[in-house]
Amino acid sequence: MHGVRRVLEGIGQALRARWGVFAAVGAAVFLLDILVPVLVLSVARKPVDYFMVNPWLSNLPGYLASGKGLLPERLGRAWELALFWFSANGTFGIEWGFAVTAADLARFALTAALIGTYFALWVHRRDRGGAPGWRPTVGQQGGMLGAVGSVFGVATGGCTVMGCGAPVIPVVGLAFVGLSSGTLAWLSQLSIVATPLVIGGMALGVVSLAWRVGGVPE
Repeated sequence: MHGVRRVLEGIGQALRARWGVFAAVGAAVFLLDILVPVLVLSVARKPVDYFMVNPWLSNLPGYLASGKGLLPERLGRAWELALFWFSANGTFGIEWGFAVTAADLARFALTAALIGTYFALWVHRRDRGGAPGWRPTVGQQGGMLGAVGSVFGVATGGCTVMGCGAPVIPVVGLAFVGLSSGTLAWLSQLSIVATPLVIGGMALGVVSLAWRVGGVPE
């Protein structure tokens, strides 16, 4: 319990002192998690030319409150519901499409909060004299690598994608046309594994930094 309290104290100190860093970094990462796939696809495949918010969202509260089916089933469907999507039309239909579900948005918010907290802790520790001679530990390196991985599309990989031959593949893989079904299946599995690893690395970095910050009185 002492260790948990020390970590929470460290996070609290950093957020109180560096709230602006947390908000700015978190907002930037959240937006990049949504926009990076669109930018990658627009450059590598075809420029985006369509954006749509799911018109059925206005019916969602009524659906959740209805007695149709079991509540866990309704919540599960809402969790996987596409909230909005981007796409580009091609000669024979949709060239590519990128849809963000409620689950995707929740994951983006989680990664944004972790990365924002990580940088708030890092800046707070640096400004209190932790930078001279300081070298990041394995946990802190994991947090930095997680931040970079999220911004450059690793953590955005678990999103629903249309027009690429697979429902879920990392953003980097979306740029390639004509991949074999086996390669797409491998990329899909990579996305499933990579996302929790990225989040775990960021969480480890946050805990490591918070432990050090929490051990020094404000």
